[in-house]
Amino acid sequence: MAAESAAFTPLTLPVLPLDDEVVLPGMVVPLDLSDAEVRAAVEAAQAAARSEPGKPRVLLVPRIDGTHAATGVLGTVEQVGRLADGDPGALIRGRGRVRIGAGTTGPGAALWVEGTRVDETVPDPLPGQVAELVKEYKALATAWLRKRGAWQVVDRVQAIDDVSALADNSGYSPFLTTEQKVELLETTDPVARLKLATQQLRDHLAEQDVAETIAKDVQEGVDKQQREFLLRRQLEAVRKELREINGEQEGEESDDYRARVEAADLPEKVREAALKEVDKLERSSDQSPEGSWIRTWLDTVLEMPWSERTEDAYDIRGARAVLDAEHAGLEDVKERITEYLAVRKRRGDRGLGVVGGRRGGAVLALVGPPGVGKTSLGESVAHAMGRKFVRVALGGVRDEAEIRGHRRTYVGALPGRIVRAIKEAGSMNPVVLLDEIDKVGSDFRGDPAAALLEVLDPAQNHTFRDHYLEVELDLSDVVFLATANVLEAIPEALLDRMELVRLDGYTEDEKVVIARDHLLPRQLERAGLDADEVTVEEGALRKLAGEYTREAGVRTLERSIARLLRKVAAQHELGRRELPFTVTDGDLRELIGRPHHVPESAQDPAERRTAVPGVATGLAVTGAGGDVLYVEASLADPETGAAGLTLTGQLGDVMKESAQIALSFLRSHGAELELPVGDLKDRGAHIHFPAGAVPKDGPSAGVTMTTALASLLSGRLVRTDVAMTGEVSLTGRVLPIGGVKQKLLAAHRAGITTVIIPKRNEPDLDDVPAEVLDKLDVHAVTDVRQVLELALAPATNGAEREVPVAA
Repeated sequence: MAAESAAFTPLTLPVLPLDDEVVLPGMVVPLDLSDAEVRAAVEAAQAAARSEPGKPRVLLVPRIDGTHAATGVLGTVEQVGRLADGDPGALIRGRGRVRIGAGTTGPGAALWVEGTRVDETVPDPLPGQVAELVKEYKALATAWLRKRGAWQVVDRVQAIDDVSALADNSGYSPFLTTEQKVELLETTDPVARLKLATQQLRDHLAEQDVAETIAKDVQEGVDKQQREFLLRRQLEAVRKELREINGEQEGEESDDYRARVEAADLPEKVREAALKEVDKLERSSDQSPEGSWIRTWLDTVLEMPWSERTEDAYDIRGARAVLDAEHAGLEDVKERITEYLAVRKRRGDRGLGVVGGRRGGAVLALVGPPGVGKTSLGESVAHAMGRKFVRVALGGVRDEAEIRGHRRTYVGALPGRIVRAIKEAGSMNPVVLLDEIDKVGSDFRGDPAAALLEVLDPAQNHTFRDHYLEVELDLSDVVFLATANVLEAIPEALLDRMELVRLDGYTEDEKVVIARDHLLPRQLERAGLDADEVTVEEGALRKLAGEYTREAGVRTLERSIARLLRKVAAQHELGRRELPFTVTDGDLRELIGRPHHVPESAQDPAERRTAVPGVATGLAVTGAGGDVLYVEASLADPETGAAGLTLTGQLGDVMKESAQIALSFLRSHGAELELPVGDLKDRGAHIHFPAGAVPKDGPSAGVTMTTALASLLSGRLVRTDVAMTGEVSLTGRVLPIGGVKQKLLAAHRAGITTVIIPKRNEPDLDDVPAEVLDKLDVHAVTDVRQVLELALAPATNGAEREVPVAA
């Protein structure tokens, strides 16, 4: 073979171009002679064959995108005739590879080139690796042909022993691209060509296996769905037949959402929305997540009490009696509820229950210190009206969806707290208590207070839309009671939608009544005692309220009573005390220790805070109600050279400015007031508010600071029984302030007998209980000079006292 290949002589052949086709040696292919280039090449080969022995020869060259390959195949024209479709054609057999050289001339219109045969010999016998490669290729080709059912071709492939012919046989493979076939053609080494053909066949079989696996999985899934669909249809048919045999039963109807929606007493728009969702549910499959969302939504809608309403108790006197029996004091809110019921009764009598789509609901904001009964008042209101009661705790809520609900496409979506409260109440007109509305927060999840704007607006809440329900919910017949401790913490827009009712705290007499009628019976039961076993005298209750507690509400008072009864119960079990037992005010110290809040006026004169010049008693309002506030002032040593004003006690900006105003007023009017104001120029003034851990702010301590500084400069003491409140201006005017009722109640609790307030706050005294006003000497003033005349005690023996010096 090597000697024969060496004898290869250059060939001169006509070129037969093949557009996007490749013919490998050993292949027999029919070509259409209708193509001019093909016909010219065949005719040129036939003309040349007349002068040479053998069959006409052509050079089969692949042409891709107009570019001829560098290697072609020597082909012989085996036969010329007609193709199956009747067109002229030629049958050509590939004989061997030819490396194409330069072009030349020849007969006919064809392109003639010179070429050289390529040596494709393989040593005989075959090496072991080559034999294994031949065996692998035949196995892969046999597997592929068997999948296609080409059993006759399998025997022909198995009969090929020549490595080159076996590699070129892959040219028949329909899955090879033109580029892959050109690569096989240009690979002249037979062993390398067989490796390439084997790799191509292996890759195709791997792709075919993956495609078959995917198709099998898809077909299995389709078959499973079809089988499940058929079985479910059969199951529905069986259930239908059973229902027809046994008759309609309630248990079966609960599964039929359409029947449940049609049987429910729903508003028209809600019914339409529910039926649309039922249609979607019937079209969706059981595996669809949308089906579970729709079922949950339908269950929620069907559980809502759309047409359920409780009848209001229009016994106005009876309702007021219920409120009086369950709560002492709180006249403002009791009157408001009584007015509401009276108006509802008259509207109902005149057929005005619904006006403009709105019913006669109410939105009240109960603002007051802790422990005054705001939350428990909600239950009493519901009891008096004969309505259901639901409490919604808003403290710490930061997510807007807690109010308006989640979109139901979210996993675990729920309606908002308002909708859940209506569902829990079981009626469309309950009393809903929005507890701690001032503790609502806001963050990146939204502002719940903004979501409450629509809920608490009487002009909008008859068409409230929850994000989960997405249908209109009429809240216009709901009585909303919102509770808060601090009015300033409620957003202004939200506060504007509510009617404000202030609960400013209890007087000592009211606390005694509450303790006697409500707290004591409840704590006796909790302590396991009967009313005839332990009796607490009214004097003991009064001392508990006045000296052991000092608060606007009654929570600490109730804890003190509980502690007292626990002590009695424990002593009885230990054999130290016999029952029945009557607790007097003299027994309190022995049972629960010494009093914690002794009035300043009851202290020893030398131990009182106002026993030295420069200390004045003010009044303030905190989150826990009214309170007594002391102001201390001193002057620095002249030798230190520290001038100016020093303020301590964790004060806010407004209170700091009030101190500057007080100091400026005394500097400019010191001579008029006969005060040594020269000390204020040479010595630094220091004003301190005790209880420094508590933040303080507001303008109402202006007169108190002015009085403290005037007392310091004049050496005259501030009267122990006097407390004051009011804003001071640069000209000495006393300007109005807020919280007069809370401040007077605090003064009364602290044992103060004389209170100074601004003249323009005099109308606020109408809100103060009469029993408190009877025990207080209230002075309404317009100028700070009047304050100094009332508050400062006369100088001792006409001599000024020594001015305290700050350390």
